[in-house]
Amino acid sequence: MHSKSTSQEQASWGLKLAAWGGLVFLHFPIAIIFLYAFNTEVGAFSFPLQGFTLHWFSVAFAREDVLESITLSLQIACVATLIALVLGTLAAAALYRRDFFGKDGISLMLILPIALPGIITGLALLSAFKSLGIEPGMLTIIIGHATFCVVIVYNNVIARFRRTSYSLIEASMDLGADGWQTFRYIILPNLGSALLAGGMLAFALSFDEIIVTTFTAGHERTLPIWLLNQLGRPRDVPVTNVVAMLVMLVTMLPILGAYYLTKGGESVAGSGK
Repeated sequence: MHSKSTSQEQASWGLKLAAWGGLVFLHFPIAIIFLYAFNTEVGAFSFPLQGFTLHWFSVAFAREDVLESITLSLQIACVATLIALVLGTLAAAALYRRDFFGKDGISLMLILPIALPGIITGLALLSAFKSLGIEPGMLTIIIGHATFCVVIVYNNVIARFRRTSYSLIEASMDLGADGWQTFRYIILPNLGSALLAGGMLAFALSFDEIIVTTFTAGHERTLPIWLLNQLGRPRDVPVTNVVAMLVMLVTMLPILGAYYLTKGGESVAGSGK
């Protein structure tokens, strides 16, 4: 009995070490970028670091091309997220309770843009825009980002709908509330954190998207495309590291926020307890 318990403990420690080893392996390149964003040396990576400086931050934010790319990415992410919040919430509200002909097909169409490889989605969007005579630009990037951001919002909202008891809506209507009052005081408070989490995830996904953007951008240059173009400029490595660190922070914080907002979702009012 004792040997069995010991072997289970060893297996548990082995799994923990493997998990931590995997996390270190995945995050080690990110840590390297963070470190070399403060390196004093210009040019390629060298070890050990030659010194510590904040000079490259001022250089990066003084460059017009960097600021323009950041501004464009923020604008696109905000608009795409807003569109995704509206369409994703409406789609979830329409699909979560009723069964009707074609429901599974509509659900599949909503999920496809994010389930397919990005290059397939990008080519499909480019072909559609060309056939409609729409020139690639900011509008096409927003449409392309919104197609897969809708899925993020839809999944969050429909999951929250399914955990919200319909008896709350019925009780509200029995007490004399109209549709708008029921939506404002019953449905929206229950969806609040799901909408916020879905919006944050959609924003993060849009901000650092590059594959679909490459096919829909035309002459526009978002921040990920700017970073891709920087790979052939070795003397700009410190500035590139600073901007890459900014991208990772901007996308990481909403994802962490969305995680903390949704991890207690099972305790939502009317969840069936």
